[in-house]
Amino acid sequence: MSSMTDIVFLLLIFFMITSTLVNPNAIKLLLPQSTNRTEAKPLTTVSINRNLQYFVESQRVSYNQLEATLQKKLGRNPDIYISIHADQSVPVSELVKVMNIAKRNQYKVILATSPEK
Repeated sequence: MSSMTDIVFLLLIFFMITSTLVNPNAIKLLLPQSTNRTEAKPLTTVSINRNLQYFVESQRVSYNQLEATLQKKLGRNPDIYISIHADQSVPVSELVKVMNIAKRNQYKVILATSPEK
């Protein structure tokens, strides 16, 4: 019985360590709050942190490379949704820049928010 508890504790430690490594490139953002929901599934995400750094999924790109990176990743299909994850301190003008890129390439945009409490 004591060897079984040793195995359980070893497995517990293993899963605790590996669970922290599941998403090491996550970008920490404080999203604005909303009660609205959408059923569309975005194909990719564009994140903007409070330092105005742009990320396509977890890959950092400059604003000048953003459109080319999205075109390379998504192509020109007009039925593609992209999700914009922007920290709530990001100016609206930065969001509009990304929305303009999406409009030029005929992508549909979803603005990510956190649930309202």
